[in-house]
Amino acid sequence: MKKPTSTDNRRLINRASISLFYVGILLLWQFVTAILETPNYILPSPYAIWLELIDSFPLLLMHARITVIEVLAGFSIALFLSVFLSIAMDRYQYIKELLYPMMVITQTVPIMAIAPLMMIWFGFGLTPKIIVVVLVCFFPIAVSLTEGLSSVDPELIDLMKTMDASESQIFLKCKLPASMPSFFAGLRIAATYSVMGAVVSEWVGAQEGLGIFMTRVMKSYRTPALFAVIIFIIAITLIFVAVIDAIGRKAMPWTNERRSLR
Repeated sequence: MKKPTSTDNRRLINRASISLFYVGILLLWQFVTAILETPNYILPSPYAIWLELIDSFPLLLMHARITVIEVLAGFSIALFLSVFLSIAMDRYQYIKELLYPMMVITQTVPIMAIAPLMMIWFGFGLTPKIIVVVLVCFFPIAVSLTEGLSSVDPELIDLMKTMDASESQIFLKCKLPASMPSFFAGLRIAATYSVMGAVVSEWVGAQEGLGIFMTRVMKSYRTPALFAVIIFIIAITLIFVAVIDAIGRKAMPWTNERRSLR
């Protein structure tokens, strides 16, 4: 059996201190709302939120299913498009000069301005929500991968060319592995944006989803239910990011070795 090292003990202490910090915040929150007798519609206590979360869990799960479908579909499409265009922009400078400014311009338009247009053009089904998720996820993935591919050490590329490596071999054995950290950093950002984009698009108009459920409880001043929805959104986002991190550790095993040496 492997004995715990000083590094393992330090990590355990750090995790315990972080957990105690958040538990302390919750206890302080509970104490303040109880002492001040704050009404639930203004600021519910953690216990009231927990009760609402248990009571509304089946309904939240039903709405979360729709939001997760929108997130997964939009993220997958954005991933495919961004990888394809990033490789094309890296390979052909003309395509980069043509598309890169357009990608930046799309980020200057607020989501709240895009979502109503999607509803007008494509109705109130899943299609406009998926398009909004694609739009918010495409930019961070494409920019991160494009910058990662272009930031490879030129001397390493020249070395491979002197060894008669083809363009495909340079890309697969040099550029692609070197761009993986930037690529997965963009994926993490896009993962958080994807859930936010789906929820915002549901605010504009939807029949199901966490976003429309959030607007309904806000209009009825059910603040504990509003906090319960926020907890669900945070949970979905953290799970999504955790999955991406797990894939990243498998795709970049050398980063695990660096972490173990710290």
